[in-house]
Amino acid sequence: MSKKDSAGVAQILAYLNEKNRPYSAQDVFTNLQKQCGLGKTAVVKAMEQLAQQGQIQEKVYGKQKIYFADQSQFADVSDAELKEMDARVAQLSAEVQTISQSCRQLDTELKELNSSLTTAEMEAQIQELQAECSGYRERLDKIKTATNHVTPEEKQKVYKERETYVKEWRKRKRMVTDMVGAILEGYPKSKKQFLEEAGIETDEDHKVTMPNI
Repeated sequence: MSKKDSAGVAQILAYLNEKNRPYSAQDVFTNLQKQCGLGKTAVVKAMEQLAQQGQIQEKVYGKQKIYFADQSQFADVSDAELKEMDARVAQLSAEVQTISQSCRQLDTELKELNSSLTTAEMEAQIQELQAECSGYRERLDKIKTATNHVTPEEKQKVYKERETYVKEWRKRKRMVTDMVGAILEGYPKSKKQFLEEAGIETDEDHKVTMPNI
């Protein structure tokens, strides 16, 4: 066995004794790949060798082998000590949960802060809004001081004139439509051809829509 393999076997043994929990050869290979630099085949052989030498224990579950530290090297633990360990584990688990929750909360706050405007950005936005408001004030002042305001009477007059013109427009269009309809009853060609020959232009030709009154 090379020095590298010997060092790898020692590292595997130390790792199993330190963790004191069951592992497969794949687990050990994955966890120690960077440390001992052994290939998977070398790890399998090393763990089988350690098991044969009695330095670690081996259990077979179906087609898979599980390896763990030799328990005889560890001192016996009383029931009271086990209960104390269980209590300690529960306490540490609760602490981990609390710390994890705090980390999630801090992470959320950090994301909110990162998405918020900086002081410089807020100052720039305030200046931009102030300039915009100033522009609106100037426009409002110009409107208030203007001398060409339309009086309510003038406005009403314009509305009435518009209503009169729209009514007349509708009346004349109806008259033309009736006349064209009467002519077309004895006309051998289509309506479109008649309008072209007569030189009549319709609202539709100019894409004009009659407004509502």
